Amino acid sequence: MKKIIASAVGLMLAGGIAATAASAAVENQFGGYWRTRFTFEDNFDGKDSASRNYVDTRTRLFYTAKFNDDFKFINKFEFNTGWGDLNGGDLGADGKGNWRIKNTYADFNMGPVNAKVGIQGGVIARGFILDDDFAGAVLTPKFGNISLPIIWARISDEDVQKFDTSTVPTFNQDLFAVLAAIKINDGMTVTPYAVYHSITDHDDIGDATQLADTDNFYVGVDADLKFGSVSVWGTGIFNGGDINDQDTTAFLAAAGADAGIVHGQAFYATGDDDATDGDNDAFISAPGLGANLTSAGTGSSYYWSEIMGLGVFDNAPSAGSPGDDITNIWAANAGVTIKPMDKLKIDADVWYAELAEDNAAGDSELGLEFDGKLTYTIMDNLTAEGIFAYLISGDATGDEDVMEGGVRLSLKF
Repeated sequence: MKKIIASAVGLMLAGGIAATAASAAVENQFGGYWRTRFTFEDNFDGKDSASRNYVDTRTRLFYTAKFNDDFKFINKFEFNTGWGDLNGGDLGADGKGNWRIKNTYADFNMGPVNAKVGIQGGVIARGFILDDDFAGAVLTPKFGNISLPIIWARISDEDVQKFDTSTVPTFNQDLFAVLAAIKINDGMTVTPYAVYHSITDHDDIGDATQLADTDNFYVGVDADLKFGSVSVWGTGIFNGGDINDQDTTAFLAAAGADAGIVHGQAFYATGDDDATDGDNDAFISAPGLGANLTSAGTGSSYYWSEIMGLGVFDNAPSAGSPGDDITNIWAANAGVTIKPMDKLKIDADVWYAELAEDNAAGDSELGLEFDGKLTYTIMDNLTAEGIFAYLISGDATGDEDVMEGGVRLSLKF
């Protein structure tokens, strides 16, 4: 790990020196994020047979070449390793294979239009539809109090993937979206959007995994309001289209409020009430999982509770829960946040969740979860968090209650 970080910083510094020598107008900006988590998990499979303890580390290094106020070249690099694994966290800790390019894109303005081209991050519908990095382009014209992001994400390209000699069937997948962020006033923003997710199957029509094409679409709106110290938000989404010859009619609704000391939220996403009736009623985020297009999506991400909804230690959700991919579920939350001193914050939350439609065993209750988090600022940019969560399991989770806890150290610069 240390060798890779040193090499990365050295390369960026060398690039920065070269760029500065070539043009004094280039401003080199550096930043980053680091965290290490000490975690224990118990009964995440719903049985009294699964417990584990682990430590993992993530480092992100950021480099931006700022040519002027209208033109930037943005890069983010990431290293991940588990302590004691055979690929970076073992005794040698050489970090082979842990390097990844998270983002690399050009960000430039052309009059009232901003363009981002390359591998970048994006969020649609608070993550209920999409919250991930993607290869593509985003154009954002601005008209007064209205911003109009136009998004194209190339999710999968069959011709490109042929070069990697992969034996896994490939698909052509694209996502197109138009959003209109309308600032009504200083305390209200409304963002309607339309999203189209297209999947064209691979060319080998003799392959047994060949599927029908998919045309999946979403129409929705986000609303954000602020009244003094109280903020309120809401989201509503209709999901329709055709997925592998199955007509889809589904929806999602979510709302929340935060008054500083107290907060709460709730959401509901439809499930499929009959897997044999030839249509799909489950809300499907975009994109789906390759050959099983009506399964949980891979690009959506909405974190909620610590155990059922991934939370800080986001290794996996408890058994039966969709995790951060919100489908076939309803959940409600109430919580409090207290700051007894400047450097200390205490969060306590209660969550209850059920499946919107029964699972194959006829069960629906996921359970009642209690989450506690203590956040302490050790010094500027360095924070420690202690977390403990306990899930009283419902029948859709399993026979055993679930526990999780640990400590996260993190810094930003």
